[in-house]
Formats: sequence, structure tokens, C-alpha cells
Amino acid sequence: MDTPPRLAVDRLLDDRETRIIVCCGAGGVGKTTTAAALGVRAAGRGRKAVVLTIDPARRLAQSMGIDSLDNTPRKVETVGAGDGELHAMMLDMKRTFDEIVEAHADGERARAILANPFYQSLSAGFAGTQEYMAMEKLGQLRAQDDWDLIIVDTPPSRSALDFLDAPKRLGSFLDGKFIRVLMAPAKVGGRAGMKFLNVGMSMMTGTLSKLMGASLLKDVQTFVAAMDTMFGGFRTRADATFRLLQAPGTAFLVVAAPEPDALREAAYFVERLAADRMPLAGLVLNRVHGSGADQLSAERALAAAENLEEGGIVDQESGKAGLRDSGSEPTEPAETTRTANPPETGSPGAEGDTAVVDRITAGLLRLHAERMQVIARERRTRDRFTSLHPEVAVAEVTALPGDVHDLAGLRAIGERLAAGVPAGA
Repeated sequence: MDTPPRLAVDRLLDDRETRIIVCCGAGGVGKTTTAAALGVRAAGRGRKAVVLTIDPARRLAQSMGIDSLDNTPRKVETVGAGDGELHAMMLDMKRTFDEIVEAHADGERARAILANPFYQSLSAGFAGTQEYMAMEKLGQLRAQDDWDLIIVDTPPSRSALDFLDAPKRLGSFLDGKFIRVLMAPAKVGGRAGMKFLNVGMSMMTGTLSKLMGASLLKDVQTFVAAMDTMFGGFRTRADATFRLLQAPGTAFLVVAAPEPDALREAAYFVERLAADRMPLAGLVLNRVHGSGADQLSAERALAAAENLEEGGIVDQESGKAGLRDSGSEPTEPAETTRTANPPETGSPGAEGDTAVVDRITAGLLRLHAERMQVIARERRTRDRFTSLHPEVAVAEVTALPGDVHDLAGLRAIGERLAAGVPAGA
């Protein structure tokens, strides 16, 4: 299997034409850690970067030494080199929605919208709202032009495609037929409006009242009437941000673990990015296992462990194989060695010491064999991906022994990202 092209992370971060990096992929593969590590490394190399995360676990703030993250970018201290800076923020989708309302409606109408029960439900948890607001916030950050690099940690979801699809779905809903139908009576107005409502809408509103409840339907109609002038803007801004993601200066990094499900979703996402003409920089293969002793295969390690456990070293040179064989007599040099170095009083003896050492050695050999089997399985999984997508550059990040919980850990991840290959590979 040919080695895939290596993803040059430092070159990507150093390119001043790169203004947006989007980390995407399935949930639980390390997108948040990757985004944070990229931000730390970019700031260390002189970029003025901001990391936008949508991670519900809120590990990013702890790793960066910040008490808490909110909808406002906060500066991370002791990161930048020279002019480099790093800011971090966590998306508050309801607050972002509120900011849109406040920016595009007069005071009285904005207060009416914010107090509307249907709006409160929509802004807090309607399907696609989080992804849409992530796009809105990205557009806001880009428009401010306070940072020369924006790194986005996409929302965790079962489908990695939600980040691209949900904004369009929500925009279509807010600008769709259902909303226009609910707006129609208010738009007609006067007696004609009442006649239209009583004759043309009575059957539909009666059906909706049964399905939704009269109170909810009233809340929806009140919300629609108040939002009348804003609906077109949602679709327009979603389309504008989508075009921004397609433009030069944006780079997508697909993040995955070396596991079949994660790489299957990564392959699907790579294909979708290509279909939507999104600029893909490469694949970050996270938590890859390596070994500094990979010249010792799993098979040989298991065979050596079995030999030690059975008391015979079958692969030693002739004349040494029977030293531990219970049916053979020890040779004279071995006997002389034992006599010349008698065990101390109270010690278990040379034979007991040897047995303990053999058991420990056999256990270590079996652990090494398990590690080599894991490495082989991960390489087969990676090779299946690269055989389908040989053009995709790959950076393999060695698994750390523990969780990342501080800036030092993020710097270590950044170094592994830049190296692009696991230790021992």
C-alpha cells in the first residue's frame, strides 16, 4: 500500500491567505482538541487566531486556562509569539439568535419576539438551530475582521453532514411555504384580510389548531407576524456563509479516529465536500498508536512469551535450548555458575528469581503483541480509506497517554499534528 501524502499543517497555518479552518467529522474523534491545538500552534507561529467551539463538554476552556467560555471571544494568555494571539469562545446558540433579532428589529418588535414562547422554543432547541447559529457566528467573526484566522469546531452530531445541511433546512423553513401561509392573513389586512381568514383559512387553521393546539398556533402566528421583515435575511445569510465556506481562504480538515465507523463517516464527508466544492485540506487521523519496537512482530512476541511460560527457549542457539528443560541434566558450566554465586540467605533462590523474571517478561511480550495487533488493525483501516481517497493528505497524531487538560497538552498535540506521523512509524 502506497503511503498517503502528508498533510503539511504548519504550511497551512503559516499561509496568510488561509483565513478559516473548519474541523469536522463524527462525534467523539477529537475535533475540539484538534481545533484548540491548531489555535495554540497558529498563535505560537504569529497568527491572530480565534477558536469557535460548539463542544458541550466545555473541555476547551479548562485546557486553555480560562475560567469559562461564552459567546464573546476571550484572550488566552501566554500563547502567542511576537504578534501572535489566541482568542477562544463557545457558541451560545440562543444568545446568537437573540443578537440577530436585536440587530434586525426595532426595540419594541425585538422585545415582542424575544418574549414569544414559540421563539424561545425555536432558539433553544429547534432541529438545526445550533448548526445554523454556528454559521451565523462564523459570518459575524469574519465580518469583524479582528482575526486573521478563524478555527471552527463543528457541532457534535450523529451525522457529520448536519453542519452543511442544517442551516439550509432551517433557512428553508423560515423562508418556506408554511411560514408564508401563516403570514398571509396578516399581509392581506382589513376586511379583505378577515374575509380571507374566515373563508380561505378557516379549514387550515382548524386543522392546525387540532394538531398544534390553539395556544401554540397563536404563538406561532404572533411570532411570524413579528418576524415578517426578518425571514428573508436568514436564508440570505445562510447562503452567504455557505459561499464563504466554498471560497479560497477556507480549508476543511476532516478529523477521524483510526476506527472503521469514524473513517467510513470521514470518507462520506470527503465525498460530500467534493460534491459541494468545499476546499479540503486533508484528514487528521487522531489517537494513532505507535511503537518504538515495531521490528518485533506480534507473532514473534507471542511465540517468545509462550516459550518463556513453557520453560523452553526453542529459538536459542544449539547447546542452550535445554537449560530449563525439566528432563535434562544441567551442564557443568551452569552448575559452576550457581555454585560460584550462591543465593543469599532468605532469598527465593536463582531458580525462583528466574521464574519471576520469565513471567514478567512474558507478560510484557504479550502486551507488546497486543499493541502491534492494534497498530496493524489501525493501518489496515487507514489503508482502506487511502485506497478510496489516495489524493487526501493525512496527518497522523500519536495517542497521548492521558487526557489533554492544559496548554502543554495542546502544544504536544500541535507538535504531533505538525509532524504528521505517529512515533515509531
